[in-house]
Amino acid sequence: MISTMDSPQLEFAFAIRLWFTRTSMVPDIPTGGWRSAVYVDGGEIDGPRMKGRAVPNSGGDYAHFRPDDTAVFDARYMLETDDGVTIYMQNKGYLWGREPDTMVRLRKWAFEGGEPVPHAEYYLRAQPTFEAPRGKYEWLTRHVWIGIGERKPDGNYVRYYALT
Repeated sequence: MISTMDSPQLEFAFAIRLWFTRTSMVPDIPTGGWRSAVYVDGGEIDGPRMKGRAVPNSGGDYAHFRPDDTAVFDARYMLETDDGVTIYMQNKGYLWGREPDTMVRLRKWAFEGGEPVPHAEYYLRAQPTFEAPRGKYEWLTRHVWIGIGERKPDGNYVRYYALT
């Protein structure tokens, strides 16, 4: 299907499951909130348009946690397809809780072994861009993308859709 002005269409292309267990934090930054970094330990890519992995230690997610407890993330890392092609990915987006205590519970789950937080209780959305070599994966560089994500205790799972 092709998008029209009145009917945008999304095509599921792949999902990425990332693992990140190492973190750093800069507290109390002058612009408010704090900056955190989580470093990519590895990941898996699976879907109808691409399969492969996130290259271990190739980057991370550098989120600014604003005073309103919204995480504005900027993740950058390398992907490697199952046929050996390297692709750079930059992923920007937002993570915020639908209830006042959701982000506190998410951090406890992710970093302190707390109780899982249901996906319906938070918003994790991404806007990735890609740099791929000419050829088989060049299509990544020619679409607008959105990702809908789920937090895991040791990383994220995000499904990526191309706006056709």
